[in-house]
Amino acid sequence: MSKITSPLFSLEGKVALVTGGSRGLGLYISEGFLAAGASKVYISSRKAKACEEAVAELNRYAESNGLKGRAYSIPADLGIRKGVEHLAAEFAKLESKLDILVANAGASWGADFEKHPDSAIGKVLDLNLRGVFSSIQLFAPFLEKAGSSTDPARVLITGSVAGISSGLSGGTYGYLASKAAVHHLGKSLAVELGPRNITVNVLAPGFFPTKMANGLLEVIGDEITQANPRGRLGTKEDIIAASLFLASPGGNYINGVVLPIDGGSHLSKL
Repeated sequence: MSKITSPLFSLEGKVALVTGGSRGLGLYISEGFLAAGASKVYISSRKAKACEEAVAELNRYAESNGLKGRAYSIPADLGIRKGVEHLAAEFAKLESKLDILVANAGASWGADFEKHPDSAIGKVLDLNLRGVFSSIQLFAPFLEKAGSSTDPARVLITGSVAGISSGLSGGTYGYLASKAAVHHLGKSLAVELGPRNITVNVLAPGFFPTKMANGLLEVIGDEITQANPRGRLGTKEDIIAASLFLASPGGNYINGVVLPIDGGSHLSKL
């Protein structure tokens, strides 16, 4: 993706933090933020090596496209409270405020209903719901310092169309529940944080070719594509465009929405 120059979608000089930013949708969003002029994009995930590799990839992209912004790594396990506290503490050593938080870290687990372990439900909910809440809670002071009445700080939560329609579970019961819950959490926090000059919106992606989705896509990918009103899967550009809209001046007055990015698949049988 080349440099984005439209003032309406500019992130010039902004500081962003993307959890789960070392791969998949989080990595795409991080690239989009750099393309739109963000000065610093911090990415976090549990594995330090994955973070380092992603940062190197993002910075090669920035350099090759003449972008001023750079990516930085802060590894942390956001499935536990101490991990979120570590992330916030490390960030505080580097920055005093944060313009954009993307709460994207997530996990899934698939198993037949009769064999689905209770521990899997807990693991998924801890990261996909508790981790999201803790991240927003601990970074709210940084966001509040950055936001103003004319240019609020932004929180983007990565939900899923699976939280809107349960027609295709694949045995991912905890994942479905966590995404429905995080959608409602986002709406509640939009009301809570709006007066503090922080907007909260939820991205609800459909199927994108990512590591998390590839296993299911290998089994029923053709069925998913055929059931989609647009007849295709999501692309990197689709998630970048949606996240930039909500994080940029163009999305200044948008607060508390759950935005499906799925070609309308949540309206079909799947």
